[in-house]
Amino acid sequence: MKTITIAILMLFSVSVFAQTNTELKKHFEAYYKQMKKQGDKQGVINAMTHLDILEPSVARKDTLAYIYLSEGQYMQALNTIGVEKNATDSDMNVEVKALALKNLNQIEMALEHFEELYKRDPNVYLAYELADMKIQTKDLAGARLNIDYAMANVTDDMKRAFYEKQQPYETSMKAALTYLKGLLTFTENKDANLDAALKLMNDALAIDSNFNLAKISREALEAQKAQRAQQAAAGNKN
Repeated sequence: MKTITIAILMLFSVSVFAQTNTELKKHFEAYYKQMKKQGDKQGVINAMTHLDILEPSVARKDTLAYIYLSEGQYMQALNTIGVEKNATDSDMNVEVKALALKNLNQIEMALEHFEELYKRDPNVYLAYELADMKIQTKDLAGARLNIDYAMANVTDDMKRAFYEKQQPYETSMKAALTYLKGLLTFTENKDANLDAALKLMNDALAIDSNFNLAKISREALEAQKAQRAQQAAAGNKN
């Protein structure tokens, strides 16, 4: 009799738990919809976190990580989905890892995920990102391959955003790639390639005269050229 009573109580507890779990799920689904309607990103994050605890889902975790990313909460995004590369990762998952790691200045780790995105969908924008990071990590041959691909496939309507100014701005992707090629050319041989790199910066500015990063780079190269000329003149006097 005691055994039967315990069994009945256990079944009752499971039923109550299932009912409570279902009610909580309905509550947080409604809460999620309301927070989304109000544009409350933190509320959306809270709702999705509770829903994932109640009913774990890979797709929900990917979406939650993406929201963290869009809010600039890069560590939270990575803590949600991890940093490991997995063949079964969704495109969203890989993109979040790539961008979050890049924004945290973990360039070599970010590269691995950008390469995976590029393998799945080669395009000019990813080629630019890869080339930029490869220049930073001194994979200059790899950077040139990415730039060559992008130059061969870029179109006049493509734009790229830049953020080095207080006010972000867009420039022509052709100008951006020309600038990047100039940066690569200079990095390959800073002594021999200064003039060639300077020409590429001028070419980028011919496409877009308001391209601030190209202006800054041109000024830096011109300063180096002037300094070398002064040093050479001083050497000739001696």
